[in-house]
Amino acid sequence: MNTLRKVPLSFLRVFEAAGRTASFATAAGELGLSPSAVSHSIRKLEETVELRLFQRSTRDVQLTREGAILLEHIQRGMEEIRRGFSLVATDEPTPLRLHTSPSFATQWLLPRLAGFVRAHPDIDLRFSASTDYANFEDDDFDLDIVYGEPKSSPHEKIPLAVEGLTPLCAPALAEDIRRPQDLYRHTLIQCDVQLFQWKGWFEANDLTPPHHYGLRFDRSSMAIAAAVDGLGVVLESTLLAERELQSGALVRPLSGSTREVQYVGHYLVHPKRLHHHEAFAVFKAWLLTQLGISQYDSGNAA
Repeated sequence: MNTLRKVPLSFLRVFEAAGRTASFATAAGELGLSPSAVSHSIRKLEETVELRLFQRSTRDVQLTREGAILLEHIQRGMEEIRRGFSLVATDEPTPLRLHTSPSFATQWLLPRLAGFVRAHPDIDLRFSASTDYANFEDDDFDLDIVYGEPKSSPHEKIPLAVEGLTPLCAPALAEDIRRPQDLYRHTLIQCDVQLFQWKGWFEANDLTPPHHYGLRFDRSSMAIAAAVDGLGVVLESTLLAERELQSGALVRPLSGSTREVQYVGHYLVHPKRLHHHEAFAVFKAWLLTQLGISQYDSGNAA
């Protein structure tokens, strides 16, 4: 902290430009300074922090290991500063940016979104869906709904609903499935990115897993759609297939006679910031209420 107090912000701006461009001359042109002024600022910064930040030669300059680490963190800090100015300097409402796993978006979130939009027409929502996690430092996302427990991080992590995995199929197919052993005669649909597979379900029900599965997908939404079309029996989350179950497009042929595999499949992740987007709390409360989570002890966050 004492070192930070000794470093002028102007030195950090010069260092960021020089490190990003790997050129004192280019940084000078970008900042409207002379190359000698850039060189002087870098030298004074190195003296202050007592570290060599650049390797210099007659032809070019390159960041040292320490310089590269410092540049990464300074760029994060400058991005947060730009973000802060953006939030306070415009009269236009800033979009609330949500990143989510694809199948959760299409199967659970989008069918409910109309109600949120009607209740909060002034909130500008922006969505992005992928299997990658939002890293928050390098993007503008406010919230992330991820599949599977996230790796350890300083961010808030809230487990969402307990999901039950159970065999699901079209009603016509269910007429031929009276007991668990009947599954061996049917095409079994599997989602390869799912945390629990058919093998785990058979073992949980004291049955020998089959050696062959008829259809594999890399998205739950596609696996569910295939089951709706009568292509086979899917092992899927009743949360993600809630709409199809309510409409009768899918049924649980072995309900009551087999054990569901229960687990927490999705988590809500967001940075621990003192000041969030003004719509942040509104959307977060709506999401948790829709999932039946009335209260959350933030002390349980990891």
